[in-house]
Amino acid sequence: MDRQHPTPQPTVGRFAPSPTGALHFGSLVTAVGSYCLARQTGGKWLMRMEDLDTPRVVPGAADEILWTLEALGFEWDEEVLYQSRRTDRYEAALERLREQGRIFDCGCTRKEILASAPHPGEEGPVYPGTCRHGLAAGRRPRALRVRVPEETVCFADGLFGTVEQHLVSAVGDFVLRRADGLFAYQLAVVVDDAECGVNQVVRGADLLSSTPRQVFLYACLGWPPPRFVHLPLALAPDGEKISKRHGTLARGDLQEGGGSLCRALRFLGQQPPAGLDLAPARDVLSWAIAHFDLKRVPSRSRPAEG
Repeated sequence: MDRQHPTPQPTVGRFAPSPTGALHFGSLVTAVGSYCLARQTGGKWLMRMEDLDTPRVVPGAADEILWTLEALGFEWDEEVLYQSRRTDRYEAALERLREQGRIFDCGCTRKEILASAPHPGEEGPVYPGTCRHGLAAGRRPRALRVRVPEETVCFADGLFGTVEQHLVSAVGDFVLRRADGLFAYQLAVVVDDAECGVNQVVRGADLLSSTPRQVFLYACLGWPPPRFVHLPLALAPDGEKISKRHGTLARGDLQEGGGSLCRALRFLGQQPPAGLDLAPARDVLSWAIAHFDLKRVPSRSRPAEG
């Protein structure tokens, strides 16, 4: 085996929607981008339902999302993974971090953190480290946090280039298990991707700022991080990221699935030929896999087509 020129690993990508409602255009953009970038090298594309936040899960939404994707011609390898069935794997990862002395009990409420945080961070108040050296007398444990070092985490994004973040000043010691007992997204996504062999993560740019935390967790757990590509967000008329409250893909729209896929491709800077909107969805995806060019994808989030 040539150690200087190792054989490249086959691409393993994934799509991981949250079943809090039906599929919307912003999620379709991510599905198209991740699918094309995995398939154009002959790689696998996995499907995962991020249903850990059970209070937000809508009954039947997971099946509706899978039906929509199938109607649009998507095909995934292996069985669909449900995070809600993998809590033992997240607990095992927590135990490894506990053995390393990296996690600690936190007794702070959100109100207390807001009152004592030194400054706003990437996604709210920066945790000030109140409990990192032990709970104060009379305080009961609530959340589990991981200690972050005074270091800058750096990774290369396929669209945004080099991204750096100083964890202490950006987020502080962050939560791995919430006060309500639910595992945090940052932990679950790392465990799932690592254990499923995912080596290419394509998702929305709203998750760019959380990626350094995941890169840090990969290092703590001894796993190599995947390649990352963060796609631009599709914005609603109000300037907010398109979400389920802005409307979802109706079943009637899917009768002309090629049109929805071409709309997503154009949003990603691709140039489907005239008339492809009228083609069957599977034909559109075949064209997209053959012609998708990451260099054409804009990094700026912008309104979706009307």
